[in-house]
Amino acid sequence: MPQTIPSTARRRMTVFFSGRVQGVGFRYTAKTTAAGFEITGTIKNLPDGRVALEAEGLHTELDAFRAALYDAGLAGFIRDEQVIWADAKNEFRGFEIVC
Repeated sequence: MPQTIPSTARRRMTVFFSGRVQGVGFRYTAKTTAAGFEITGTIKNLPDGRVALEAEGLHTELDAFRAALYDAGLAGFIRDEQVIWADAKNEFRGFEIVC
């Protein structure tokens, strides 16, 4: 039987975005959008042209943040996303753009 994760448990969401996601203000928009949510994490460009986002918070908050990225004008730049869920490691302070 699958393990049920309590709604109060902090989770870690890693998302790899592909498409035209570099050079279009993607990371800045994500950082600005993150300010409206109870999350911590980082976002960075990858050498292969994708953008990697790692964020921690409540599952519902992370889902809402991911949806808000699309609503913030990024939907047209995203061709695909790969989402990976894990337990939070509590290693982030705030939400930052990483070079």
